[in-house]
Amino acid sequence: MKMALFFTLILFSVFCYIIYKANKNTKNVTINSISVSRPNISVSGDNIKILHISDMHLENISVSPDELFKMISKQPVDLIALTGDFLDRKRSIPKLAGYLHALNKTNPKHGMYAVFGNHDYVLKGHNFETLKNTLEENGCKTLQNEHVSIQVNGEKLNIIGIDNYSTRHSDVKKAYEGVFEGCNLVLTHDPNIVLEMENIPFDYLLSGHFHGGQIHWPKPYHLIKMGKLVRMKMVKGLHYHSGKPFYISEGLGQTGVNIRIGSRPEITYHEIS
Repeated sequence: MKMALFFTLILFSVFCYIIYKANKNTKNVTINSISVSRPNISVSGDNIKILHISDMHLENISVSPDELFKMISKQPVDLIALTGDFLDRKRSIPKLAGYLHALNKTNPKHGMYAVFGNHDYVLKGHNFETLKNTLEENGCKTLQNEHVSIQVNGEKLNIIGIDNYSTRHSDVKKAYEGVFEGCNLVLTHDPNIVLEMENIPFDYLLSGHFHGGQIHWPKPYHLIKMGKLVRMKMVKGLHYHSGKPFYISEGLGQTGVNIRIGSRPEITYHEIS
């Protein structure tokens, strides 16, 4: 009886330690730098630097706005891309403004742009509109199957926002209406959309959604229902499909429980040359 109790206490202590470490991992943010070179991109011979953040999940985030700003304040930024899953509870919406303020303090030369993810669409009606308005009122242009074209040193950069694929909000044709020339930067939440874009011209695509598994040990088996890319072992980082590059961020926040095992929160700088 005493031996059984002893082993139970040992197992419980090990479990508590694992959870403690897993929660601590959520504060250990990785800052990645990715460089992508494409022969048909030439933004006046100058590189364009994009700050990319995905999956903030404000219900489960271990980074404060001040901490975020400290992490991103040391590098100049041309453009900020936010690829969805900001939150899924209306009570979290007021928290968002603080993070957007921190991002705006980097003074992105060409603005800040966002698309929505599956968790954002848990909000309905007025609550979703409040989320959208919060983004817009704090300097972030939202894109729902639409694009904006900006001039970067005299050349055209098309920022194309494709709405979330897994919730059936995506409409690639609508997002590309009026796009004829220039460099095409696609922002979307669920990267599985790239498998339906073999004949769609894009130069770089940024996404999130998988959290790198969040619990990626020994492997992220729980992601298996989240689309074909998982079965192709594409759940994080830089990949290519039909010769075109796309990136899957591990995200800044967590979903479900605030732990990470075998993954880290991520902030990414992308340089297109």
